Amino acid sequence: MSKRLRERARIVREVRAFFESRGYLEVETPIAVPCPGLDLHLDAFEVLPARSTSPRFLSTSPEYQMKRLLVDGHARIFQITRAFRAGELGERHNPEFTILELYRAHAGVDAIMRDTEQLVARVTGGSVHVSGRTIDVRPPFARMTVCDAYERFAGTAPEETLRLAEHDEDRFYRLLVDDVEPALAKLDHALFMTEYPATQASLARKKPSDPRVAERFELYVAGVELCNGFGELTDAVEQRARFVRDQEERARRSKPVYPLDERFLEALARGMPDSGGNAIGLDRLVALATGSTSIRDVLAFADDEL
Repeated sequence: MSKRLRERARIVREVRAFFESRGYLEVETPIAVPCPGLDLHLDAFEVLPARSTSPRFLSTSPEYQMKRLLVDGHARIFQITRAFRAGELGERHNPEFTILELYRAHAGVDAIMRDTEQLVARVTGGSVHVSGRTIDVRPPFARMTVCDAYERFAGTAPEETLRLAEHDEDRFYRLLVDDVEPALAKLDHALFMTEYPATQASLARKKPSDPRVAERFELYVAGVELCNGFGELTDAVEQRARFVRDQEERARRSKPVYPLDERFLEALARGMPDSGGNAIGLDRLVALATGSTSIRDVLAFADDEL
């Protein structure tokens, strides 16, 4: 453990040096926020600050506040911070974890993917050694669309994949977990899975040349999903409509319904430049760089050790 904690500290220094060398500004945003995000698959921890009648939630991601900084003119920013997600505990999950988020104005998914693969290569030295295997993480990484991955590994035609994502999300994710991700885990190289169905867009914009899919990507290394990146949605009207749909769906599923972040929506309305961003699980990256797929190996204390 002591060796891996020292490696963790070294990798965090490497991450900072990487972004600073590319003109990124390191920022810090609040952890207790009025809206933790409306992602249907994430639940937050609620807190009530002293002398306040308004609830706050521990942040599941610093995304909203960092995008407000983009609107304010900070063109390249990154942050290493704690994030909190209720009900997540396992080999690759902990209710409290470290997230690395980065945003670039006047850039799209291709630029963010290049930054991401260069960062991973720098931290790992170009290869990952886990479970007796060597995984090549030298740029450029391979890319495969979600529809191509489902067709190749699950035998699902593209139109059927898009239909499932919209009308049968449970089946869509079951194929991902049972067929697609196990196949990706067998690859001896890193791979970006790109162009998620538009119904899985979250805060990503739709692809202009094919609005059935979104400018969203995830990176897989040795079966570990390392990040979730977007070509960012900048349309305040569409973003509000998505948020309202998410609120309605959370209510339908009897999940907590969080308020809209009106200041974030106001910032989008003022005008956010075309941008790309990425959220990287820093614990997962450190684990892979030190020869493990379990974040428990690189945490000083996991939640069940407290």
